[in-house]
Amino acid sequence: MKLTILGGGGFRVPLVYGALLKDRAEGRVTRVVLHDLDAARLSAVTRVLAEQAAGVPDAPQVSATTDLDEALRGTDFVFSAIRVGGLEGRANDERVALAEGVLGQETVGAGGIAYGLRTVPVAVDIARRVARLAPDAWVINFTNPAGLVTEAMSRHLGERVIGICDSPVGLGRRIARVLGANPQEAWIDYVGLNHLGWVRGLRVAGRDELPRLLADPDLLGSFEEGKLFGADWLRSLGAIPNEYLHYYYFNREAVRAYQQAEKTRGAFLYDQQARFYAEMRNPGASAWKVWDDTRAEREATYMAENRESAGAGERDEDDLSGGYEKVALALMRAIARNERTTLILNVRNRHTLSVLDTDAVIEVPCLVDAGGAHPVTVDPLPDHATGLVCAVKAVEREVLAAAESGSRATAVKAFALHPLVDSVGVARRLVEGYTQVHPGLAYLR
Repeated sequence: MKLTILGGGGFRVPLVYGALLKDRAEGRVTRVVLHDLDAARLSAVTRVLAEQAAGVPDAPQVSATTDLDEALRGTDFVFSAIRVGGLEGRANDERVALAEGVLGQETVGAGGIAYGLRTVPVAVDIARRVARLAPDAWVINFTNPAGLVTEAMSRHLGERVIGICDSPVGLGRRIARVLGANPQEAWIDYVGLNHLGWVRGLRVAGRDELPRLLADPDLLGSFEEGKLFGADWLRSLGAIPNEYLHYYYFNREAVRAYQQAEKTRGAFLYDQQARFYAEMRNPGASAWKVWDDTRAEREATYMAENRESAGAGERDEDDLSGGYEKVALALMRAIARNERTTLILNVRNRHTLSVLDTDAVIEVPCLVDAGGAHPVTVDPLPDHATGLVCAVKAVEREVLAAAESGSRATAVKAFALHPLVDSVGVARRLVEGYTQVHPGLAYLR
């Protein structure tokens, strides 16, 4: 079975390959094709994978190419993890937004809109090529903003594109662990959009254990989200929000923390990965050790500004193990081998949330089999969550319309309608600022 990884020179590719190395079952991936526009990055990552595979019998064969059509032709699965504009683009997203006093995070607020505007046209081109060159392939999308990009691709691939994210999985795992439950045996009632969802229940043997957690301040304060949001706010919500909702519920504090930080997250990662790829040019360096040391630093500093503003302290060591590669492999297994499973995924709504239309991509538990991912019926969201979900989905639709039409006015509308952008004037200045620093937004007229 052939797997094509788009963004194959990306830093996290070894996580995916490591998961593949552990898969010894029949019908596993035997060939991995890495595609990237940067040949030097491809070479660096290929070195890391070669060291990973040393001594592993029947390790999947790895090849690399800068030719997109060659990478896609005849593939069975496409894993899309591209970053249009690179980490320099992410750093610029943050800088332009923070200069206007609004959030520049890569998936939330102004930064997420800017990232989406330059990513959607590229993702749509990829979707069209997949439909032409590998019509039977399944696309697993991790490119951010994951829900928005998945919806853009779904207009050309239908339900053969599925978005993944490790945030809901990590959240469910932490809640189950705190409650003394096995995460593999727990049903997580989670619903929303990507990076905008809530756990409203956690059922073990048919019993919802979340009320027990919400009633215990000590338990609530013992894990990441409890430290981040505070026990009182979680009890008020009656649910456990995805950590990215910290940007909404504590927006002023988050913006101030980012403005006061020595470096934004994008700037930190840009510098860190520049060092990594520079070190990889040394033929005598241990590729795996250089990569693993860099990974550990990256994960330990995840959402550091938010944790600092909330006084949450260091990230727990148990949360430093990633997870999206496990979701991707479980999804591929379920489809390729009909190994039925339940995963929280980004898929078309169908009739799951009545407040959104059937084609809107949402993040929700799905039953997965050879026919793809099927969203599970969930209870309606409370009014406060419904309002936020509908507002952000409306913004996503404006981003898609701007990307399709090239309309600058529609791009301004997308920024202005976002709950975290507080002025049409700010929206206009954001569009002006982003078009100046991003060549990929030259299409906006």
